[in-house]
Amino acid sequence: MAELKNRSAYFEYAIEDKYIAGIVLTGTEIKSIRVGRVSFNDAFCYFHKGELFVKSLHIAEYSHGTAANHDPLRERKLLLTKKELRKLENKIKEKGYTIIPLRIFINEKSLAKMEIGMGKGKKMHDKRESIKQRESDRELRRQFK
Repeated sequence: MAELKNRSAYFEYAIEDKYIAGIVLTGTEIKSIRVGRVSFNDAFCYFHKGELFVKSLHIAEYSHGTAANHDPLRERKLLLTKKELRKLENKIKEKGYTIIPLRIFINEKSLAKMEIGMGKGKKMHDKRESIKQRESDRELRRQFK
């Protein structure tokens, strides 16, 4: 099954909570996701009238689609429970928090799901720490091979 990750999210943000959300998609969008044609560049989530949406998530047009093909950058609604939505909305009102799409995957019931994370933007020195940690992990793996 296709699993597409937003690798830059963990570098740019300190992720605190994670949630699994359903996505409202059209037929050609799910086909493009199955093929793996998704880009997370600048994608983020926001609230509008108590509902959660993802914006700037690029799902490429399906190659075998007809004139009914989808808009690659359209806003897509995310499906969570009311309790989770309230919790996220209250947390987002605090300074510095944002909701970031972390990965898209197809579950065992063949439904597209998105893992979203509640995170705070990292400062430059935090990013340097992430780079140092990654390089030291890489060195350890090299020595044990």
